[in-house]
Amino acid sequence: MKIIADNKIPFLRGALEPYADVVYLPGKETTAELVRDADALITRTRTACNSSLLEGSSVKVIATATIGYDHIDTVWCEQNGIVWKNAPGCNSWSVKQYVTALLVTLARRRGLNLAGMTLGVVGVGNVGSKVAESASILGMKVLLCDPPRARAEGAGGFVSLDEIISRSDIITLHVPLQKEGPDASWHLFDSERIAQLRSDQILINSSRGPVVDNKALKAALASHSIAGACLDVWEGEPELDPELMSLLDISTPHIAGYSADGKANGTTAAVRVVSSVLGLPLGGWKASGIPAPAQSQCFEIDASGKSEQEVLTEAILHSYDIRADSDALRAEPAAFERLRGDYPVRREFTYFTVSLTGGTASMAEKLSRLGFNVK
Repeated sequence: MKIIADNKIPFLRGALEPYADVVYLPGKETTAELVRDADALITRTRTACNSSLLEGSSVKVIATATIGYDHIDTVWCEQNGIVWKNAPGCNSWSVKQYVTALLVTLARRRGLNLAGMTLGVVGVGNVGSKVAESASILGMKVLLCDPPRARAEGAGGFVSLDEIISRSDIITLHVPLQKEGPDASWHLFDSERIAQLRSDQILINSSRGPVVDNKALKAALASHSIAGACLDVWEGEPELDPELMSLLDISTPHIAGYSADGKANGTTAAVRVVSSVLGLPLGGWKASGIPAPAQSQCFEIDASGKSEQEVLTEAILHSYDIRADSDALRAEPAAFERLRGDYPVRREFTYFTVSLTGGTASMAEKLSRLGFNVK
């Protein structure tokens, strides 16, 4: 039995070797010749799983250790009897941490009181729902836009995209990439929609690069027709537009979901899928050995004289200071793939314990709701 695996998928080595010949390769070096006699592929988003790669192969299952699956030609796979599966929700806590850190960083830089602002969340699945919860904990009013959910569950609780644009101070995008159909998201924010944004609004995209027309966004930022933008995903990545990057508040190399915990979840899901399809005894396998980050797991916050937003910000940025990722990409834009592949260990809120002194019950409760362990 032969399995081809992306060599940047963590915690995977050793799991499948007792049952198969496992070949580890960079995602872009996975070729049709190499997969011809493979039984399974374990991938990330850098491997295009389509007829060009898979035609005539013995591949039975493709497991991507990611939420996104637009790199898989799902229709062709299904027509040709190849099981495919993504890992929905595997890194939702990681993206929650990313966007939460981004919001408090924007607040610090721009002198914003988040409790007086409105966040528009476009796409309210595993990720968007957690982001909405964090924003609510930070005191923000939250508007939700998710047409598929609104059709399935009823419009109550959801608003239109036009209403998101008209009523939000900050808009954050968490939609899958779809090129066609009623919920097409390719250039969801095109030049026309970006032109509707106000000069005091900020746009965040950590979903997929083509969801936002990058040229139109650059023009809007250059003309100051919108207040700002933050991108973790880019059209044409790993290549990116340095002029656009210079205009952004925060720019990162597609790492919003790259916490060590999220990666472990994605690897766990992928191994279990392959095990199920190939009949291997790994249905209960779980990734282990998640390393510790550079910063301390337990830390103290003296809340005396500090506002609730200041205390929450201090805890959030202890767990993840997003500025380091942004500064690294700005210093070396050509290192986009290396910065992803060699990403430092980031642990999610639930890993950390906060000793809070001089604070209020409300501060402790909100830290706990974010996911921190609070003393």
